[in-house]
Amino acid sequence: MPEALESHVDLKSLSKDERVARMRHSAAHVLAEAMIELMPEAELGIGPPIDSGFYYDFRLPRPLTEDDLRWLEERMRKSIAAKHEFKMSSLTKAEAEERWKDQFFKLDLLKDIEEGNVTQCTHADFTDLCRGGHVNNTGEIPAFKLMSIAGAYWRGSEKNPQLQRVYGALFETKEELDEYERQLEEARRRDHRRIGRELGLFTLIDSIGPGHVVWLPAGATIRRELERWITDREIELGYQHVITPNVAKSELYKRSGHWDHYQEAMYPVMEREGEEYVLRPMNCPSHIMVYESEQHSYRELPLRIAELGDMHRWEKSGQLTGMSRVRIMTLNDAHIFCTDEAQVEQEVASVLNLMEEIYGILGLKNYRYRLSLGDPDDREKYVYNPPMWAMGEALLRRVLTNVGLAFHEEKGEAAFYGPKIDVEFKTAAGKEETLVTIQVDFHLPAQFGLEYIAEDGTRRQPIIVHRGVLSTMERMVALLIEEYEGNFPLWLAPTQATIIPIADRHVDYCKEVQAALRKHGIRAEVDARNERMNAKIREAQLKKVPYMLVVGDREAEARAAAVRVRGGTDLGAVPLDAIVAKLVNERDTKALAP
Repeated sequence: MPEALESHVDLKSLSKDERVARMRHSAAHVLAEAMIELMPEAELGIGPPIDSGFYYDFRLPRPLTEDDLRWLEERMRKSIAAKHEFKMSSLTKAEAEERWKDQFFKLDLLKDIEEGNVTQCTHADFTDLCRGGHVNNTGEIPAFKLMSIAGAYWRGSEKNPQLQRVYGALFETKEELDEYERQLEEARRRDHRRIGRELGLFTLIDSIGPGHVVWLPAGATIRRELERWITDREIELGYQHVITPNVAKSELYKRSGHWDHYQEAMYPVMEREGEEYVLRPMNCPSHIMVYESEQHSYRELPLRIAELGDMHRWEKSGQLTGMSRVRIMTLNDAHIFCTDEAQVEQEVASVLNLMEEIYGILGLKNYRYRLSLGDPDDREKYVYNPPMWAMGEALLRRVLTNVGLAFHEEKGEAAFYGPKIDVEFKTAAGKEETLVTIQVDFHLPAQFGLEYIAEDGTRRQPIIVHRGVLSTMERMVALLIEEYEGNFPLWLAPTQATIIPIADRHVDYCKEVQAALRKHGIRAEVDARNERMNAKIREAQLKKVPYMLVVGDREAEARAAAVRVRGGTDLGAVPLDAIVAKLVNERDTKALAP
């Protein structure tokens, strides 16, 4: 028989994080209670608290609907109003297996639990296998709302049954819940998937493959401008650009150590003529091969090797998200080969300054730096070399401090071969995502036996700095779409000016305006369709074109155009030469808004 356990808790004595976690966990139990009432055949998965609330996974006899979601929420509110007490009890594993014999997923969980550690929680007539962490009664569950229904694989594996997951949001106050919903609405409004579709920037085609982005002409224009910009800036800073193959022998990644740590995220092995090949999941081994292909002197270092390199990673289908989480991506990548720690410090400081410059020009502000440390106790995840880790972590900490950048530290977030600085951006949905990293690496040079000839003629091992600045083109453009809400600054806008004739007799002059703008590299289009002028202006506004140049008799005669700015400002008639000068200046200075 189950043995009752003391479970009363003084919620006021807990930290807010722990208190809210208990509330969210308790709400998940109440959701499961409601689901069993709606569908007695339901099979229960798990229901943990998460950052914004809770979820519960179910295997159900039919798909859930929005009407079901509303019914479940109303039923939960009734249970909360009844103030049912949460009661913990313990039982033997045999008793638990008997109790849950009709619940496949609970039995699967019991396989991982040792004898003597089985506990369950009961409120009202509902009992769930549970380790605990609840409020005292359902009445202590505060502001919540059921948000959505999604699919989820049991234990996160595609090899297991697919379940239906119900998400709920829960916060300690209604004001916090309202703010969360406001953030969600803001995220929906800025969602790069919706805006990208409406502006024709990119698409995903199932027959090509999920997570394989197809850049449409407008999106390819934005990408091309970013690539040209960062490449030219890197050349100014002494980077040498290479192009390396997308396919390499698996032996290369076994030698680097990536095979042991990333094999599950790689595309399947291709076997030909007795050799194993893989699509590369990262660029650093290829750049190391470039370095290794010839002898180097200390006079050549630091050697900065850069590439817009394609990477292929088999992300799980459930994790793919528009362009921000894909399977094929192009990284603005570079590897800097240095002689010693002093040179590494200089190069890392230079990269941080470049990041600040680039993000400032793009108008990005919502980011912070994280110093990601290793974990000496985790020898499976990290290379075991305490002196190496201590040296690298101290070096990066010192550079961040000297450059004057605020940062926080987090244990267990490093690369397997060394510590790193992560740039964490906050998305429109309010979530922090790592955009790019700077890594200091003593390990891979040793793995590959890299050398350079020192000033005294001896052979020494270089140190590698791995770095990105713009991140992958896919993730950066997704971020910029959401940051600008599709209103790209002139230098990035796919179409920079739309020229609109009032009547057919003005089309020839509109083409002259177009030619004058294109001569100076401005992307201009003439809208000569048989539509009313206001309809053409409206469409250009929907496409978020920065400038609309309207031409009638007076403008054609004066060799001018009536200039309308995206957003509604009307500048009136402006001479053509002045229009060209204005747009060229705005483009070349990379001004953020017209």
